[in-house]
Amino acid sequence: MIVYPAIDLRGGRVVRLVQGDPGRQTTYSDDPVSMGRRWAEGGAGWLHVISLDGTLGEAAPNLETLAQLSQVGPKVQFGGGLRTLDDVQRTIDAGAARAILGTAAIQKPDLAGEAVSRFGAEAIAIALDARGGRVATHGWKESSDWTPIELGKQMAKLGVKHILYTDIDRDGELSGVNVEATVALAKETGLAVIASGGVASLDDIRTLRASGKIAGVVIGQAIYTGAFTLQEALEVGGWGLGAGG
Repeated sequence: MIVYPAIDLRGGRVVRLVQGDPGRQTTYSDDPVSMGRRWAEGGAGWLHVISLDGTLGEAAPNLETLAQLSQVGPKVQFGGGLRTLDDVQRTIDAGAARAILGTAAIQKPDLAGEAVSRFGAEAIAIALDARGGRVATHGWKESSDWTPIELGKQMAKLGVKHILYTDIDRDGELSGVNVEATVALAKETGLAVIASGGVASLDDIRTLRASGKIAGVVIGQAIYTGAFTLQEALEVGGWGLGAGG
């Protein structure tokens, strides 16, 4: 199971939001590239980088920072405000190994299939962020009619392989992962599900790994607040130092 340390970008800083609320922000660094190096030195094989500026529609999606982070060492999974195939192309050109589509693919699922056809299944992930059992869009401000499993099955038919699943109600809260819903999504769709939102302890990672169904886990608040170290998370995740898929 791959462990992805998160770097959320807003206004040139590394921040964390609680439940995606811009008014509940904590800033952890003014230097995203140094933070990327920190996680690289800690053994990360991947970085999970989200442009909150792009997600929230506040600014351009931080492609310059992405280009710098892509030179740090780990592969970069990048999302935030990507709406078109051209956005995905620019993201990959800037060095991302995988681009994350969210709102655009939910509103127009065929976009996901087109992205997979053009860039390959390994280069695309779809973000299914859920609140109250429904997939949310537009920076988590609106809800769609899709359940995560319904949309996941649709994405699988379109050739999508990777899904990023976030329980919004737990994101940034250190309240524990919604293991049941995350594992159910993987079982019902056959997709490679990356769990996100609420990782509070190493036990969360152990439980996800023990399910045998989860491809990866994003960790953010827990490693920024010192609940555990990245090295510990990598070891519990089963990849060990220096690994990352």
